[in-house]
Amino acid sequence: MATTLEALPVELVADILSELDLTSLVTVSYLSRRLRAVASEPSLNPWRKPILRNLLNPNGEHEPTLRHLSVRQTVPRHNWVEILTFGRAEYLLFEMTLPNLKEEEWEECFLRRFLPGWVKWKKEGTWKAAFLKACLCRILHRVYHRSHSSCTAEEAWTHYIVLNRNGSANLLDASSRNYNPLTVFHEIKLQNNLAHLMTHARLVVEFKDVRIIALGVLSKPRSSFSINSNARLFLHPPGITKGEEEAAVSSDAASEGSDTSSQYALDAPVTVRHPLARNPKDIYRELTHPLPSRCHARYPFYTPGGEDKRWLGTEDLEEGGRQWVGPMLITAQLIGAQTKEPAGDGPPLQDLDLLVGPGRSQYASLSWADLAVIAPWLELGQKVNGIGLGH
Repeated sequence: MATTLEALPVELVADILSELDLTSLVTVSYLSRRLRAVASEPSLNPWRKPILRNLLNPNGEHEPTLRHLSVRQTVPRHNWVEILTFGRAEYLLFEMTLPNLKEEEWEECFLRRFLPGWVKWKKEGTWKAAFLKACLCRILHRVYHRSHSSCTAEEAWTHYIVLNRNGSANLLDASSRNYNPLTVFHEIKLQNNLAHLMTHARLVVEFKDVRIIALGVLSKPRSSFSINSNARLFLHPPGITKGEEEAAVSSDAASEGSDTSSQYALDAPVTVRHPLARNPKDIYRELTHPLPSRCHARYPFYTPGGEDKRWLGTEDLEEGGRQWVGPMLITAQLIGAQTKEPAGDGPPLQDLDLLVGPGRSQYASLSWADLAVIAPWLELGQKVNGIGLGH
């Protein structure tokens, strides 16, 4: 005897419906009372998979049905948390019809999409006003506008953080119109007698609208005095590894290149170890507020796929057996339409490819709250607002 769709368990029906495109799912949800009930049930939620397929489409193309999905009563409201978290700024601003959500849902959307330091734009209003009015008309529009132009009217000063080798950190600022992290870090290298060494950049984590980039110097030091242990800990949470197979491939590829400074190094590398030996899964949790992009979905753990390039060496050493020396600059780069397009002949998503090229000239401010969320394991000796040692 043939089994009809209506006779199947509701969980199986929901799985089948989740494989449909949005247009077909809208049609099917109105074919019968049972199918409507399955489509409307939040615990089954067959809408999540087709919605995510649209939002995470690498081509940036969405089904026309997604634009006005908010008018469909069969779509559970909590799907909009993910839509507002993953949706492109220009799509949310200019194309989509937005729903009415509860205050706690607007708060969740805000905290999952934006850096903690951006809460300052909420001021005294509600979370709905913060996201819908302030964000869609200000923050999201600011992100969209600044990632597509050189205008800095909304944020005249860009804040960035410098990790010092003595364990302290400085929150500094520069004029947004002229801010270039390569230029700023070159001045830092001059002050620390490191100008003869090459600047290296690493992509730490990527979110929907910004990505966190660290600039530092790799070398084989003669002693441990110049080593910046916090720079290593910032990129590599203590106890977390990339995995044996991936690390072996990365180590072989990375050992092919090295700086000219290697000729001054000792034969035995100076190692920096952290007294942490417990299972990292018992200590760390995957970051959710804000929510990383798909390429860093498991952050702070390693995310396979080729875009998580924090591990380019093994154990305490980076590529070519080098270590981070001197200060490290941390900045937040706005992501535009061309930001992730390869800009040169060098390796993608590291060093100059992160900083030079189309879509790589706009930056947002970074705060202490942002650093605490991105690297909660980092223990700073002192946090200094502005220049100086904080005495």
